[in-house]
Amino acid sequence: MRHVAGKDRKKELARQRYERQQQRRAQEAARARRLKIIGSAAAVAVVAAGGGVFMVVTGDEESTAAGPKCDYKTAATGGAPQGVGRPPGKPAHTGTVQATLKTNRGDVEAQLFGAKAPCTVNSFAYLAQKNFYDKSPCHRLTSGGLNVLQCGDPTGTGKGGPGYQFANENTSAATYTEGTLAMAHSDAPDSNGSQFFVVYKDSQLPPDYTVFGKITKGLDVVKKIADDGITPEKGRPEGDGKPKKTVEIQDVAIAGK
Repeated sequence: MRHVAGKDRKKELARQRYERQQQRRAQEAARARRLKIIGSAAAVAVVAAGGGVFMVVTGDEESTAAGPKCDYKTAATGGAPQGVGRPPGKPAHTGTVQATLKTNRGDVEAQLFGAKAPCTVNSFAYLAQKNFYDKSPCHRLTSGGLNVLQCGDPTGTGKGGPGYQFANENTSAATYTEGTLAMAHSDAPDSNGSQFFVVYKDSQLPPDYTVFGKITKGLDVVKKIADDGITPEKGRPEGDGKPKKTVEIQDVAIAGK
C-alpha cells in the first residue's frame, strides 16, 4: 500500500509540474500576442499622425523606415505652367532653411520650418529654384481681423498655381501671429499650391493653413505696404483687395538644409 501511494504521489507531482509548465507557456504566448497587437496599433497611429513618416514599431523599439514622403498631385484647376514640373517626393530640405524674398519694396527674410513642414518647404524651395516666383505680384492685401499680404500667383488673379497640390502640414493648434508665413489654399481640403501669405499683424484664422516659416527680418517692409492702403475690389468685403501700391517679388533665394 505504501509503495503504491508513493508512486501515485510522484505521478501527482509530475502532473502538477506539467500543468504549471503549460500554464506558463500559455501566459507567455498570450503576452506575446498582446505585445504584437500593441506594436501594430502604435505603428498605425504613427503613420496616421506623421504626415507620411512611416515607422516600424516592435515592442519598445522604433526606427524610421523611409523618412518624410511627399505626394504632389495634379491640381484640379489652374493648369501646369510650362517647364515647372513637380518637386521630388523626398524633401531636399528637412531642417531650418533661410529664404530671402527680394521685392520692389525691399527684402523680406524668413526662416522656413523644414522639420515641421517638410513637404511645404520642399515645394516652396523647388519653385524658387525654378524661378517660379520671379516677377510675380503680391495680389491681395487684407486688414481688420485678417491682416495678411498674399503672394505666390504669377498670374496675379488669385487663381494661379504650379499645376500640382499637396496636403496640409503643421496645422495642429496653429496660430497666425505677427510674422507668420503660411500657405493659402482653396476651399477644397489639402489644396496647397504656390500661394502663401505673410501675417503682418496678429490675425484670427482657424488652424487650417500650413505654417511653414516665420519672418526674421523685413516685417517693416510688409507693414509699410499695409500702411499704403488697399484698392477695394468689387465683390470683396471692406479691407480686402489689391495693395494700393504695386508689390512684386523679383526673386526668392534659398539657403541651408
